[in-house]
Amino acid sequence: MLVAGKKLAVFSVRENKGGTIWVRAGNAHVNKDGSLNVWLDVLPLDGKLHVREAGEKKDGAPAGKKNVEVSPSDAAAAGAQP
Repeated sequence: MLVAGKKLAVFSVRENKGGTIWVRAGNAHVNKDGSLNVWLDVLPLDGKLHVREAGEKKDGAPAGKKNVEVSPSDAAAAGAQP
């Protein structure tokens, strides 16, 4: 639920042959009026972003899928695109 002051995490989620790759794209913050401020460190290639409460575990992927969280700095060092 969006409550004023709540901090959120923003991800770019990509499906590939090896599973699902979660790249931390930035942060968001819920304002008093219920709107969001979003700060992005990277831009998604497909234009899609996933926003969830900060600190939630990311182990709820469908069966057979692998979740991997990659920080923007790790992705850049590896030459990966979000």
